[in-house]
Amino acid sequence: MVIRSRPEEATPVGPRGNAGAGRSTRRPGRTRSDAQNLRARTYSYWFYAPAGLVYGLIFVVPTVIAFYYSLTRWTLFDSQFIGLDNFRQFFSEQSLVSGLKNTLIYAVVTSGLKVVLGMVFAVLLTGPIRSRGFLRSVVFFPVLVSTVAVGITFSMLLQPDTGLVAVVLSKVGITSPDWLGNPSTALLSVALVDVWKGVGLATLIYIAGILAIPKDYYEAVDVDGGGAWTKFRNVTLPLARPATFTVILLSLIGGLRSFDLIWTMTGGGPGFSSDVIASVIYKQYQAGFFGLATAGNVVLFVLVSLIVFPLFRYFNSREVES
Repeated sequence: MVIRSRPEEATPVGPRGNAGAGRSTRRPGRTRSDAQNLRARTYSYWFYAPAGLVYGLIFVVPTVIAFYYSLTRWTLFDSQFIGLDNFRQFFSEQSLVSGLKNTLIYAVVTSGLKVVLGMVFAVLLTGPIRSRGFLRSVVFFPVLVSTVAVGITFSMLLQPDTGLVAVVLSKVGITSPDWLGNPSTALLSVALVDVWKGVGLATLIYIAGILAIPKDYYEAVDVDGGGAWTKFRNVTLPLARPATFTVILLSLIGGLRSFDLIWTMTGGGPGFSSDVIASVIYKQYQAGFFGLATAGNVVLFVLVSLIVFPLFRYFNSREVES
């Protein structure tokens, strides 16, 4: 009978087999390695710190303070917490309903016209035309002019009897309407002036987008026998989509927040026909209702955020898909 000796069980070696000793001897090295990895992972984030500090001081802190004071009745010297009373009173204002409607109409009209006209001007000004640089300067020039100066100038030009527009129309036998004194034309007249002033920026964005399109695509259309319309529909329009998204967002935000041009040309009148939310808020400040006006600012902030952020995410998703 042969008795075989049972082989000795292998003794686990290493960190698992001698866990206690391993941990006691490797912990300092692992700790240093973890600390180094943590520093390496967080190193780049420290470069955000200056910008984050400035952003917090000039945007986050005032926004939080505005939200608090919208819940108070305040003056320069004291404040009293009153809950949501400012918001209840603000939404009971008759001018708010018309102001909200006018704000949306104004934003949609101005952004839509800037998109269409900006694209048309950009296509023309990137084509083989004479004096292209001069024409680009002419289109962009109104952007450089003060909004208040534009408002005062067009208020004079659109006077029903003595304005230049009325004089020119009378030469061809057309009686000029009271552009700014008629409730049915006042808001649209201001919106058209806004488009005249801002279409240069939209054109500039479109020109940058069109010039970034590779020439190979247009040459491929030429090889296939396509014309100018084919180039525009199949190349320019889809590949300039990022520029279109940028123009829509900037124009929409500007339209929702617009105040200075409307106030200069009509003061929100006649009646409430051209009042927007910003002008309603300004009237509340003028009357000394600071808490109520602050609540209006919060409402405007929320309105712009609810419209712009979903639109921004949608445009980003479309850019990723394309």
